[in-house]
Amino acid sequence: MQIAIDGPAGAGKSSVAKEVARRLGLKYLDTGAMYRSITLKALREGICLHNGTLLAEIARKCNLEIGYDEILGNRIFLDGKDITPEIRSPEINKHVSIVSKSPELRHELVLLQKRVAKKSSGIVMEGRDIGTKVLENANIKFYIFASLEERSRRRWKEMKAAGVVLPFNDVMKEIAMRDSIDEKRDVSPLTIARDAVVIDTTHYSQEEVIEKILNFIKDKSSKFDTRCLKNRTTDGV
Repeated sequence: MQIAIDGPAGAGKSSVAKEVARRLGLKYLDTGAMYRSITLKALREGICLHNGTLLAEIARKCNLEIGYDEILGNRIFLDGKDITPEIRSPEINKHVSIVSKSPELRHELVLLQKRVAKKSSGIVMEGRDIGTKVLENANIKFYIFASLEERSRRRWKEMKAAGVVLPFNDVMKEIAMRDSIDEKRDVSPLTIARDAVVIDTTHYSQEEVIEKILNFIKDKSSKFDTRCLKNRTTDGV
């Protein structure tokens, strides 16, 4: 089974997708973490964030791995070093949308994401172009979003819990800017797949969103199983 979850910054994609994957016993891939990792490496090496050729070269040459720890959850490793806390910093938040605009880099990472999906027996993948570009034939697609104010509030609380204190209005401006960049980029812009289930999470808790997604998957899987059974009976198998 392949499940695609897309949505804008701060919609809660990562937390929801991670828990859905855990409960279904599927592999989980946060594609945003991949772009964040390349952003971190580019900043460390002083590479121009608008140079798509060099960004793509970084993606081809670096060793990017996504592991899992039962206590800490998903961990991101770049060239053998755990960079999980670093890729969630305000500095990376500020620059990641610029990096993710690169057509050359997106080409490299989409190929990698497709390979990961192909090798897995089942996967929940989340990002901004999963249902429209990476897993176009996913069994089930979701698009989750929330109001700008609510997404900003969630991000502000998340950052505060991590010890990063920024004015709420600054966080909201940053997310609004990321929305604009993601929606207007030329390659794989943030859009809703035609066959996606759209969920407005503004007034729902994380657990309620997870339950909605799991119930939809269960319902659709049951209907699929019923159709298969009917076909088998009709065919006399």
